[in-house]
Amino acid sequence: MNKAVTTEQRQVQWQSIDDGHAGQRIDNYLIAQLKGVPKSLVYRILRKGEVRVNKKRCKPDYKLQVGDQVRIPPVKVQEKAPLPSSKLEQVQQLESAILYEDDAFMVINKPSGMAVHGGSGLQFGLIEGLRALRPNSKQLELVHRLDRDTSGLLLVAKKRSMLRVLHQQLRDKQVDKRYLALVRGQWQKTTRKVAAPLKKNTLQSGERIVRVDEQGKPSETAFRIYRRYAEATLVEASPITGRTHQIRVHTLHAGHPIAGDPKYGDQKFDQMMTERGLNRLFLHAWQLRFNHPKTGKAMQFEAPLDTVLETVLSRLTVM
Repeated sequence: MNKAVTTEQRQVQWQSIDDGHAGQRIDNYLIAQLKGVPKSLVYRILRKGEVRVNKKRCKPDYKLQVGDQVRIPPVKVQEKAPLPSSKLEQVQQLESAILYEDDAFMVINKPSGMAVHGGSGLQFGLIEGLRALRPNSKQLELVHRLDRDTSGLLLVAKKRSMLRVLHQQLRDKQVDKRYLALVRGQWQKTTRKVAAPLKKNTLQSGERIVRVDEQGKPSETAFRIYRRYAEATLVEASPITGRTHQIRVHTLHAGHPIAGDPKYGDQKFDQMMTERGLNRLFLHAWQLRFNHPKTGKAMQFEAPLDTVLETVLSRLTVM
């Protein structure tokens, strides 16, 4: 597969806004249109007035309307890497991971080890694989994300208008996401919620890590005990906010790191779980509830733990 190459957009573009992009902020629209262009450059051309809507300057928070004529100046953009072949085994396996699909969205049971999108040395991720499988669905977009090592339910919008509705549901806390995590030790009954601000950090090695930090963003996760074992606890985690690595860092903050976590785990506990057959992060998005973006109907999906995770649990002593 060819790597993406940088090219220069040498002509001014004029784009007409349809209902698929109506209501979207101009800055977010430009970021999506100019993939490969740094966000700082997008805001610079907006600030300088090089971007025009109906021949007038506009602010980054301007919301586009149907029929708006958007002028985009010549900028350096990165060509999109070609989609993977739909015949690749890893892509074909995604077909069986689709739990539900209609003309508005798809629900995927994402396998552990697959990134949700390409980049950082990856040729492609789940969203590129789905676009290869559904070449006629031109507007497939992730509604939310899962860490590469986390498995489970993931929501993908098939239209821009549906993405907007689902994002609004996320903002309004109308999307209920529940995860199962196997954590070290005995989770306390009294720990029903962890509220700890989280901040992203980059280590000298270049590795990105999230830590509890008073200067970080407010973050909150609800927990309940699902099943107790002599060596560990299976907990259900419901993120109230949606920060990077939130559940993984909040369980660590509570004194109970997740089994098999290479960034935030406990080496001794992980070794014990490896001996019981665990070869991955024990974090799985098992339940998802939201309202259908088109009909408003309440939707609920469940994805049971896979065979590997169930086998690990079967080798633990139930309390």
